[in-house]
Amino acid sequence: MEPFDIAKLASYRENNRIEAKSAKGGLPRSIWETYSAFANTYGGVILLGVKEREDGTFETVGLTPVEAEHLRQDFWNTVSNRSKVSAVLPIESEVEVLEADGGMVLAIHVPRAPRDERPVYINNDLFGGTYRRRGEGDYRCTRQEISAMLRDQGAETMDSKVLDDLTVADFNTDTVRAYRNRFRAVRQGSSWTDLDDERFLRAVGAAMVSREDGKLHPTFGGLLMFGNDYDIVRECPHYFLDYQETLDPTIRWTDRVHSGDGMWSGNLFDFFFRVNLKLAESLKTPFKLNGIFRVDDTPMHKAIREALANCLFNADYYGVRGVVVRRTPDKLVFENPGDIRTGIEQMRLGGVSDPRNGLVMKMFSLIDVGERAGTGVPDVFATWANAGLPEPRIEENFGEADRTILTLMLEADAKPDNNEQISDDYEQINSSNEQITDNNEQLNGLNEQITERQRIVLRFVEKSPRATYDDMARAVGVSSATVRRDAEILIGRGLLKRVGSRKAGQWEVQRGEES
Repeated sequence: MEPFDIAKLASYRENNRIEAKSAKGGLPRSIWETYSAFANTYGGVILLGVKEREDGTFETVGLTPVEAEHLRQDFWNTVSNRSKVSAVLPIESEVEVLEADGGMVLAIHVPRAPRDERPVYINNDLFGGTYRRRGEGDYRCTRQEISAMLRDQGAETMDSKVLDDLTVADFNTDTVRAYRNRFRAVRQGSSWTDLDDERFLRAVGAAMVSREDGKLHPTFGGLLMFGNDYDIVRECPHYFLDYQETLDPTIRWTDRVHSGDGMWSGNLFDFFFRVNLKLAESLKTPFKLNGIFRVDDTPMHKAIREALANCLFNADYYGVRGVVVRRTPDKLVFENPGDIRTGIEQMRLGGVSDPRNGLVMKMFSLIDVGERAGTGVPDVFATWANAGLPEPRIEENFGEADRTILTLMLEADAKPDNNEQISDDYEQINSSNEQITDNNEQLNGLNEQITERQRIVLRFVEKSPRATYDDMARAVGVSSATVRRDAEILIGRGLLKRVGSRKAGQWEVQRGEES
């Protein structure tokens, strides 16, 4: 919101950040509902000495300087009373007595409250005196909304909770193994790689010793990362992860992955790597891999990976409606339950990292996923600007189902002259000359074509030569049958070799062939 300018009073209208009140007879009682509503939503300006005409425009009511000063003093006396208002947010300079045509105006700038102050409520009544702003009006919050704000108050993130009714044996062993394989590939030489599973899980934050019984139990973050869907929904009943792909308008979904289908673990780790591969296909650009990530990763691939990671880091898994990632021909949409803890402006600006799930972020960062310095979202904006694409759109929707929505458009508003294609710093997107096979294979040199998935298989077995087909499938996020076919293709092309017996043998990547 632009700074309020009294000279532009006639151009303003009531909305979700501006409220006009006559206040000719003194400080109106309804001001405190608006104060609470602004503090719990986006912040806003309360204008006293202004009324709304029938056409929605503003006009002053003729407050005298004495009346305006009396209102200012009355406001400060009341807002400082904790039995009236739970938090004092404005500072002296944010309550201004201004001169306008026809009279004085008192402008009270109410900032969005910090998360440790929310919910801001009135009349010493948490559940009856908490409001939010919607459009031009203030509405009383539901218990669900208030509970969500209370969850966000603590210094510790919500995923640090220790779950005393579970043990690390309840984790999905395949997911733990896949995570450890990725950790080993990324953190070569780490002393943690030689730890047994229990000590390793404790080291990364997936498990902690409980103060209740002195035994090792999963953290909520550990359960989200490594648990099974049926255990996760016992802790948070509305937990749901959903990837929806609609590339053909005549088909409801051309592809879908969701945590409740019983076909896979349903945890965050497996969801991220399954969905990341699918999102990467929306940017048809060649790449090479080193370890598990591309060495010449385009900024757009990195940005999409960052957007997906941020969506998972900042979701309120105790909230409703779950995480939804949607892919259509022209855009990618990332939705997560919960508002933005730092606010849209700070999120856009960057520099402040305040994830809702700090342990989840830590565990992903240990395998080089996600940006911990608070620069992830600004980098996404910069990447989209450099590619000549529409600016990403961030939305906060408040209500019983708080939502944060990030939309990334994949097409420019208008095509350049001469049918030029929008490009990033590395390769053209959707170039008419780009050669792509039916299963999204990319050119590898002049004669060879291998898929992104097959490159990951090669780099994975190079680090883990004794890996089984099941290990490869978990690392890549596909079935064993699919990864077996990939291995056969790689062997046939001379890029991979099996040495020794089926049980005791190992894989060898043929150097000099694959790049």
